[in-house]
Amino acid sequence: MDDIQLFISKIDNKDRQQDAHSMLSLLESASGYQPYLMGSIIGFGQYHYQYESGREGDSAVIAFSPRKQNTVVYIMPGFDEYHDLLAKLGKHKLGKSCLYINKLSDVNLSVLKEIAELSVKHMQQKYQCTAS
Repeated sequence: MDDIQLFISKIDNKDRQQDAHSMLSLLESASGYQPYLMGSIIGFGQYHYQYESGREGDSAVIAFSPRKQNTVVYIMPGFDEYHDLLAKLGKHKLGKSCLYINKLSDVNLSVLKEIAELSVKHMQQKYQCTAS
């Protein structure tokens, strides 16, 4: 956890630093997993995947990255099942499995936590997830 605190403390923008601390608490609570650092990404839990091609690996059950432009939340199952919640979330952009948030004050944190909890439950039903 010290490495995560050090990583967050090096973020130049103080608002983005505060958002990172808030995301750390939100995703730890939503996932039930302790955070760990993977480069510039803070992950929670772990699962093993294998594609039909035979390629396999391990990844975080849910994660976020406090980037310079925005905070990116990695929702591994994607967003197909979350359209109703996303409509209530507030200002955001989507990628395939990425939720881009400029600042946390732009979104409803209760809705964000609900999306995170549902995402983690989905991953736990599909994969054997473990603490990292």
